[in-house]
Amino acid sequence: MQSSKHTFLLKEKAKSLGFTFCRISKAEFLHNEALKLEQWLAKDYHGEMRYMENHYDKRLDPRLLVDGAKSVISFAYNYYNPQKQKDKNAPKISSYAFGKDYHKVVKKKLKILFQFLQDEIGDINGRYFVDSAPVLEKTWAEKSGIGWIGKHTNLISKEQGSYFFLAELIVDIPLIYDTPIKDYCGSCTKCIDACPTDAITEPYVVDGSKCISYFTIELKNSIPQNMQGKFENWMFGCDICQMVCPWNKFSVPHNEPSFLPKKELLSLKKEDWENLREEEFEKIFEGSAVKRAGFKGLKRNIEFVKKSGQILPE
Repeated sequence: MQSSKHTFLLKEKAKSLGFTFCRISKAEFLHNEALKLEQWLAKDYHGEMRYMENHYDKRLDPRLLVDGAKSVISFAYNYYNPQKQKDKNAPKISSYAFGKDYHKVVKKKLKILFQFLQDEIGDINGRYFVDSAPVLEKTWAEKSGIGWIGKHTNLISKEQGSYFFLAELIVDIPLIYDTPIKDYCGSCTKCIDACPTDAITEPYVVDGSKCISYFTIELKNSIPQNMQGKFENWMFGCDICQMVCPWNKFSVPHNEPSFLPKKELLSLKKEDWENLREEEFEKIFEGSAVKRAGFKGLKRNIEFVKKSGQILPE
């Protein structure tokens, strides 16, 4: 009875805080992921993201992150924005980075939620994460039934597609656990066919070191010349595999004010980006995830796509 009550309180509070989905899994060792992760790392698909090699055991067992963990609560927060940059020839930014840095926005909501649970339940221990610890967030979201991991390795919901930020709360109390759903990708290969750098090496496997998002965000050295002409004008992140996914016809615009883009971001022309000054960068991207690349990194990316000379249709 207590588990049912606590689960109800949790999901109602999560909904009130704006989370699109809140589902729960039993905290246990991820047997099926162990070999997959080992093989992925062995193939060096993480490139310069060496942090992926750290805390291997913790990635596979949430009980090593929270003593006595019994439940992994998965959250999805919608960020879909149908707005586009006005100049079709301007270098492009992934829509997840249009507004404020989601790490900070979502973490504040998780802090409120966890405090609420402590106030209501009392003796509860736990930790919350927003892409900030060795947690296989897509795997846990899939186990909880929010959706399934598609062939592009993003989580897809039948109800609202794949434009979601994921987060987790690991707690030491039992709750009512949800169940996974089936994979609905079927025979579709649109994401694989559309990837300009062939980063999706086979269905459900992505070579992270070939992904445009990796090159434009994670890579600190020069972008390899053999990628010249393959970025399709993306200067920060890439949305191609999500844009072509048929399930995203069900995406609905988010209603989170923090994720709305500044007018300048959508209005800047190709020439404005190429002539971007550091003070402009700081103003436009104040509190943004684009700060991860930094001014020099973004300028490097802009210069790289400029050399490609790509003028793309809408």
